[in-house]
Amino acid sequence: MLRAHYLKFSIIILLFGCLGFVALSSFKLDLNYGKASATNRAASSDATAAQAELYQELAKPIIERRCVVCHACYDAPCQLKMSSAEGISRGANPQTVYDGARVTAATPQRLFVDASGPAEWRKRGFHPVLNERRQTAEANIKGSLLAQMLLLKQQHPLPSAKRLDDSFDLSLNRAQQCTTIEKFDNYASKQPLAGMPYGLPGLAEDEHQTLINWLASGAAMPEAVNLPETALRAVAQLEQFLNADTMKMQLSARYIYEHLFASHLYFPALAEPGQQPQFYKLMRSATAPGQPVNVIASRRPFDDPKVNRVYYRLVPVVSSIVHKTHQPYAINDELLAKWQQWFVNADYQVTSLPGYQPEIAANPLTAFAQLPVNARYRFMLERAEHTIMGYIKGPVCRGQVALNVINDHFWVYFVDPDMLNSVQLEKFYQSQQANLRLPAEDESTTLPTHWLDFAKRQGNFLRARNQFLANAVDPQRYLTPATIWDGDGTNLNASLTVFRHFDNATVIKGLIGAPPKTAWVIDYVLLERIHYLLVAGFDVHGNFGHQLMTRLYMDFLRMEGESNFLAFLPPAQRRTELADWYQNSAPELSRFLDEDINPFNQPSGISFNTDNQKAELYQLFGQHLEQVQPAEHQLSNSKLADSSMQLLQQLAGLTGLPATTLPEVTMIMIEPVDGSAPELFTLIRNSAHFNVNSLFAEEDNRDPANDNMTLVHGLLGSYPDAFWHLQETDIGKLVAAAQQISNEQDYAGLLDEFGVRRTNPNFWTFSDNINALFQQRNPVSGGWLDYNRLENR
Repeated sequence: MLRAHYLKFSIIILLFGCLGFVALSSFKLDLNYGKASATNRAASSDATAAQAELYQELAKPIIERRCVVCHACYDAPCQLKMSSAEGISRGANPQTVYDGARVTAATPQRLFVDASGPAEWRKRGFHPVLNERRQTAEANIKGSLLAQMLLLKQQHPLPSAKRLDDSFDLSLNRAQQCTTIEKFDNYASKQPLAGMPYGLPGLAEDEHQTLINWLASGAAMPEAVNLPETALRAVAQLEQFLNADTMKMQLSARYIYEHLFASHLYFPALAEPGQQPQFYKLMRSATAPGQPVNVIASRRPFDDPKVNRVYYRLVPVVSSIVHKTHQPYAINDELLAKWQQWFVNADYQVTSLPGYQPEIAANPLTAFAQLPVNARYRFMLERAEHTIMGYIKGPVCRGQVALNVINDHFWVYFVDPDMLNSVQLEKFYQSQQANLRLPAEDESTTLPTHWLDFAKRQGNFLRARNQFLANAVDPQRYLTPATIWDGDGTNLNASLTVFRHFDNATVIKGLIGAPPKTAWVIDYVLLERIHYLLVAGFDVHGNFGHQLMTRLYMDFLRMEGESNFLAFLPPAQRRTELADWYQNSAPELSRFLDEDINPFNQPSGISFNTDNQKAELYQLFGQHLEQVQPAEHQLSNSKLADSSMQLLQQLAGLTGLPATTLPEVTMIMIEPVDGSAPELFTLIRNSAHFNVNSLFAEEDNRDPANDNMTLVHGLLGSYPDAFWHLQETDIGKLVAAAQQISNEQDYAGLLDEFGVRRTNPNFWTFSDNINALFQQRNPVSGGWLDYNRLENR
């Protein structure tokens, strides 16, 4: 097989030697979404076929398995995103995207949006990783940074030690080492062990030779999306719906786009069973359907498009699907019928379209005041996991300071959309527009001087809301489980679980794990502000003031959700719980909690029968939502023997020091006794805190004695910290070792027997297996895992 590949390479290289260099990432889409650009058409048909085979069938799979797992997201080293041809040809840039200290906003550097082709990216400070000079096989290797990094790894393989020494900087915030090809010799002499893949085993000989041959041949990357007629019709139908000429539909389409701009849309009816579907990005375009897409490259989805009419278009996703950034969103007949009901058939009028001035566009309660509140809320509730996922998977969820605004494990419930008369509610929200302003109105460069102003407005809103509810709602109905949305009896989005993993997070449907310390109850206005604060209105390229204000404002929204949950408890218990949730709080926060967050004067409509009223409330809510609890991650899904599962479940009972010592996300592969397919599990550490209101001194607020674990079936999270691999017969031994952990040495001993460390010679074999299983079993929601958090322990 390997000899046959080399024979193909020899023929291809000879062919490319006659043709010269073929431009990189020359992919464009015309109005039919299916033809390559003029650059590719210039090559002979034989050359195009050879290029496609060399890249698509041989080189690209290796790039995905070995490179994309570290080079795919905003935090990819040196901004080198290798998940697409465009990203590889763009190259690298030493400037970090995540910079919490910059005084002014940075220039956005988004693939497929802000520039196109190597020449434009060079003007933006990106240097090539492929040879862009004279095209010969020798020059393509000597002039390619990728080739030189691969060769450096072969010359200086990973040391044969269990744990890499301190010469390897594997910290997440390590200094960027973004050498150019011109400076590579000096770089290599100083850092001979910095070849790629960095801090991981080198490529197998056949993989290495495949990539070297591809690079020597010119590294052409022809990307062509040839959509079948059924897909073209589905795209055209959705674009026709979104681009209707009525003002009602123009406003509705703007709302839909601003909530789905970060999503990967797909058509389930067109997907092959068990296969990854074709995904699409919903983009703003200056051109109407039937014409080539002309992307409007605004910083935020609600910024002024600077055109007379915006059109909403679908563009096929050509990048490799990476779990960290993957937000699948199914478009089917049932959903489109609901959109028709909510946005088209509903009885309301749009008399004028809102402008794009920041004070209007950045606040959905102002921009979309003419859309029925019930329609807006229903739209977000229908896919509530996806709505919250925007915060979890969007660019804000990189970095400790961005994520330490939430607890490590909490449940989310939603207020029933039919609880209040919509006319009354809309009038109330209109009266509160000034109090519900968001930091995004100040755009991407601001100073964090408005916190007190926002705090005052939030306090005013909460007091007004409590007064409104006291006058408009029957207290007995408001404060009972019937107030909570039950998913209309069938929708599994009725409850969510959020896990925070220090500087990233995960959200899934259902109430997963043991009852948590805190919970949120979210209504329309809270859900909408979370989206516009952390997804639509957050600019990852913004300055420190913008990012700081976003983080500080999220404190208000978290406490609002928590307060909504506490309102179901008796008044005395509310204060007890709040005091427990915010131990050691600063005086300013204590005053805000006492005076603004909630007066705690409304009676509860629930008759409690025990002293542990919070646990009882969780039970009541659980019974209310019993019919809409998903089974996806339940341990009962496992086919392991009952005795094995009884042992394994003991991992979820770890607390205190053993839990604190374990990683935050451990992905486990267990080989069943009967020889059937491996079982996958995820063990999650939930770090306890006295409060989550501190920006920078998180360790000062840690409460490690109350750390605990959650065990789920299947894989959760995008960033594994550790991998464990064991036989079913060794579960008891693993659990015993975990229970006896009292220090780092104990944990190292566990890894010696069951861990797949980053230094393991079989690391890539295990990596291939777990990624393949994950994507095969989750063809829609799965994607490549990201190894930038792998521990070195």
